[in-house]
Amino acid sequence: MTSTTTDGRAVADEDLPGEGAPPPSGTGDPFDRDALPAPRGATRALLTSLLAPLRARVVLASVLLVVQQAAVQAGPLLVAYAIDSGVPAFRDHDYGPLIAVGAGYAVCSVGAGLMQYAFIRAAARINQDVLLDLRGRIFRHAQALSVDFHERYTSGRLISRSTTDVESLRELLGEGLQELIGVVLSFVSISLMLLWLDLGIGAIAVASFAPLYLLVRTYRRRASQAYSARSSAIAAVIVKFAETMNGIRPVQAFRRERVNDADFAVLNHRHERRNGDALLEMARYVVGSRLVANTAVAAMVLWGAYRVASGTLALGVLAAAVLYLRRLYDPIDRLAMFLNSYQSAAASLEKIAGLLAQTPAVPEPASPKQLPALAGERPGREVVFDGVRFAYRTGGEVLPRFDLTIPAGRTVAVVGSTGAGKSTLAKLLARFYDPTEGRVLLDGTDLRDLATAELRRGVVMVTQEAFLFSGTIAENIAIGRPEATPEEIEHAAKAIGAHDFISGLPEGYDTDVRKRGGRISAGQRQLVAFARALLADPAVLILDEATSSLDIPGERAVQRAMDTVLHGRTAVVIAHRLSTVEIADRVLVMESGRIVEDGTPAELIAGTGTFAGLHRAWRESLA
Repeated sequence: MTSTTTDGRAVADEDLPGEGAPPPSGTGDPFDRDALPAPRGATRALLTSLLAPLRARVVLASVLLVVQQAAVQAGPLLVAYAIDSGVPAFRDHDYGPLIAVGAGYAVCSVGAGLMQYAFIRAAARINQDVLLDLRGRIFRHAQALSVDFHERYTSGRLISRSTTDVESLRELLGEGLQELIGVVLSFVSISLMLLWLDLGIGAIAVASFAPLYLLVRTYRRRASQAYSARSSAIAAVIVKFAETMNGIRPVQAFRRERVNDADFAVLNHRHERRNGDALLEMARYVVGSRLVANTAVAAMVLWGAYRVASGTLALGVLAAAVLYLRRLYDPIDRLAMFLNSYQSAAASLEKIAGLLAQTPAVPEPASPKQLPALAGERPGREVVFDGVRFAYRTGGEVLPRFDLTIPAGRTVAVVGSTGAGKSTLAKLLARFYDPTEGRVLLDGTDLRDLATAELRRGVVMVTQEAFLFSGTIAENIAIGRPEATPEEIEHAAKAIGAHDFISGLPEGYDTDVRKRGGRISAGQRQLVAFARALLADPAVLILDEATSSLDIPGERAVQRAMDTVLHGRTAVVIAHRLSTVEIADRVLVMESGRIVEDGTPAELIAGTGTFAGLHRAWRESLA
């Protein structure tokens, strides 16, 4: 079979990336480059922590299953008693033993059914509580991880962890554990019964466990790799699907449908192969285990029949042994199903444990400090970059030694070519990253010493893409201050100049903006973002290309809003459009992470430097 790559080239299946022997989780699968290997013991610790609060219910469920198995395994003993004692007594007109056997069998059957029902209910509650806890942990932990993590670990993989991988655990807890406990109890109780009924038959049954154990051990090793690779493959499918749907506009605008189809076909085909590998491993196990079981049963039945004929074994004992043997080996297929669920769940749980083991690159301080109270009516705070150096994990140093002081209440515009370090400067001030060296100070306090909540109250960033969540406009404005009253929300919108367009919407402030704010224009979304910032009332405001995606009318509306928002606050304005820079008290021109020009807009325009040239070019473009 062949598949098609992005460039239309046909390749054989064995040439596809990752189509060789599947590596264990986190060992460099080319389709799961962002795999997060779990620390040693993390998977078991995670499962233990999930079950620990439910310990009493787990014990109860186990007791119910033990009682149910005892009721089930009593059946063959009653049959043996009926054949060896009940039938001879019946010939002597003594009906008591057979009546007792019938009543006992009925009681065991009804009891087993009731215990099974009670166990299923208890196990279902445990299952749902564990999954509820696990999904909540994944969601909370993903939110707590730093921007650095989310920029390298795709949202599609997070979705896969909280859906596909959690679903694998649901199958294990819902069905697999019941099968495992049932199989273990059956093996132990039936082995003891066979040894008690007849030592020879019991010894043969126990001896057959050795090849079965080797089969299970081999299956676990091979299936672990297969299911880990399958989990990575489905994650790659989800990532591609989510990426394509999130970027559907450029996909259709640049006619990438056929290219995406080809890429998705390769990933989908790989998932099919990985899934087939896992099923093939299970098939090998089932065939091997049945061969061992059928051989052992045939040998024991023939030997038992010979002993009955020779008078050294009672017929009832042989009948009970045959029934027990059938029950002993029948669970082998169920054990295969458990191992199937177990390997899938183990691979998924390892990936989840690897995710939950990640620690924020921007940690909370051990002893957080409070910002000093603002002096008088002054709403701004002093910002200092003190000997700051910074490098991303994937590249070289973006900011060499960088020193900058922004007095409280001043607006500083930062301009420069792409890659000059402007956005990095903003991210450090917002503490999405920590400096590699040096400190970023807010009124003399290192940002690393501030609790996240304290920092977010003091520093707010408005980005190029004003992200709005599904919900009403009022809810989106109030994100920075959820306790704000409707009057305060409306006041912020009026101050920004957004009230008129909001009032014109079908439901005013209660209008649902839908996914990503798609119901309103880009300029309107930006005005909502400014109203959000004004309502949050930060001391420091960062505007990262806040007007670069707007048309001229939209830019002017946002600039009027900026005058209101920036008044009296400390502000850092990252901009390409020089019309935005004119509102600044001071302009910094950056190149390669260094400040090459520093002055007021008027001073730099009057000079002969980089900014003056940019300004002349901008003026000429307007003409």
